[in-house]
Amino acid sequence: MPQLPDDLDAVAVRTWCSLALETLGRERAEIDAINVYPIADGDTGTNLYLTVESAAAAVEAVFAAHETGTTAPATADAVRAMAHGALIGARGNSGTILAQLLRGMAGVLADGGDAAHLRLALTGAAHAARQAVAHPVEGTVLTVAAEAAEAARGDHADLGAVVTAAYEGARAALARTPEQLAVLGRAGVVDAGGRGLVAVLGALVETVTGRPPVRGPRTGSGNSGNSGRAPATVDGGSVVGLPVGGTPVEGVTEGGLAASAPVEGPLDCPEDGGAGPAFEVIYLLEARDEQVARLRTRLDALGDSLVVVGGDGLWHVHVHVDDAGAAVEAGVEAGRPYRIRITHFATESGHDVRVQAEPAQRAVVVVVPGDGLAGLCTEAGATTVIARPGEPPASGELVDAIRRAHAREVVLLPNDAALRHTAAAAAEQARTEGVRVALVPTRAAVQGIAALAVHEPDRGFDEDVVAMTAAAGATRYAELAVAERQSWTMAGVCQAGDILGLIDGDVAVIGADVPATARTVLDRMLAAGGELVTLVLGEDVPDSLADALEEHVREGHLAVDTVVYRGGHQRAPLLIGVE
Repeated sequence: MPQLPDDLDAVAVRTWCSLALETLGRERAEIDAINVYPIADGDTGTNLYLTVESAAAAVEAVFAAHETGTTAPATADAVRAMAHGALIGARGNSGTILAQLLRGMAGVLADGGDAAHLRLALTGAAHAARQAVAHPVEGTVLTVAAEAAEAARGDHADLGAVVTAAYEGARAALARTPEQLAVLGRAGVVDAGGRGLVAVLGALVETVTGRPPVRGPRTGSGNSGNSGRAPATVDGGSVVGLPVGGTPVEGVTEGGLAASAPVEGPLDCPEDGGAGPAFEVIYLLEARDEQVARLRTRLDALGDSLVVVGGDGLWHVHVHVDDAGAAVEAGVEAGRPYRIRITHFATESGHDVRVQAEPAQRAVVVVVPGDGLAGLCTEAGATTVIARPGEPPASGELVDAIRRAHAREVVLLPNDAALRHTAAAAAEQARTEGVRVALVPTRAAVQGIAALAVHEPDRGFDEDVVAMTAAAGATRYAELAVAERQSWTMAGVCQAGDILGLIDGDVAVIGADVPATARTVLDRMLAAGGELVTLVLGEDVPDSLADALEEHVREGHLAVDTVVYRGGHQRAPLLIGVE
């Protein structure tokens, strides 16, 4: 049995993220089914899962960076990564609030993870989340967070007692949400966002105590006028709204109530006040605090469900509006918005559904490392997802891109070996929605460019995928990077500041400057032959470097052509492909 943590160190944070993701994965569909507020669009469980998935991926990246070391990462690094990952991957109203809860906790846990710090962290998280919401409503995840923090304030001597008290307080608060929010009472369900927070806190209990949380049932609403649904039940890891006369399935709890039930969702229950705005607008924003304050005021006048979370120059903005363009324009005036997502609500919100065009037969979705390549791939007809430095896309973002492509058949080019499993999960999800998806395992952007160059939508799907796969496989790839610290590599020991030339993912050259290292890398790659060299320049790399490398290839390697692209803001100063 693994040793239980005395405090929330980096390893415990990693375990918490993993267990929370596992729990939300199991309960995602149930949480989706009870999602009636603020919009009955049945996606709260999915949004929370994708938010935690991004947080867990960020924590894993911190541990991966310490693989060669003898100690685990610092607790501060792990909790900040968790908060940052949740921020950049937050989805929907509840996901955005959860990101702020994690950010509020991280601000305290970075200084210590004992019982006293955790009590303060829970209180700070609840306060930060409430401050981020323009018009807080009781009976939501905000109430559940506040009650969890209040329950943890008692005289609990150890960490396990604190997290258990917080969890029990959250469960009790969740069971009362139908009494506090009329829309929940009418539907006979508890708040979906609060239900997700209970799952996340339950994972924290299991992390600290080594045991799953107690799963005794609690009754939610006693309202008999609930549109044909029996009161919601909270069963530790299960919350359901039972249709009257419904038959429970598979198993009962120790208290005798059903652990699962036939729940159909999303429930058609309009929120108080009638129909809401037509669009959900979400984006990340790079902006100063004073600009964000003005942005809040402007967006609050445009719509509702406004949540703005973040800090230190990076913010996550969520709002429901009728004028999506105005919401994005407000972000442009405040700073630099990106990862913009606009969702049109269907008739559950009281709006007409827009008639969508007939789906195309085939499309390509490609992950690119910078704005420059995104423009290039868009011109070629592809749907793009930008992987910004330190912000790899989660599977949900890739699924969104597949949906945006709006095609019966999609070829997915992840362009990064580290995205292999993420892309596979996205492809599997899209297939359940009726889209035929082929994943071409491209490991670098230059391989994706080569695959896109031979894409022909008019030929058979299998034939097209084979041709694109062959083109990618025939392209060797390299990149230049700057060493962050001294370390052992396949090419020897590098020092901080050295220029590393990576060929096919392995360090092959250690140099002192970019031009000389690039020439050496090119010569090694072309020694095995080649017909075309592709150079992708980073944002700060001068055109003169491309000119010099093109001349070097022309003089030293006959009948080899060179093509140059601007990659924009990307991690590597130079990407190289040889076909």
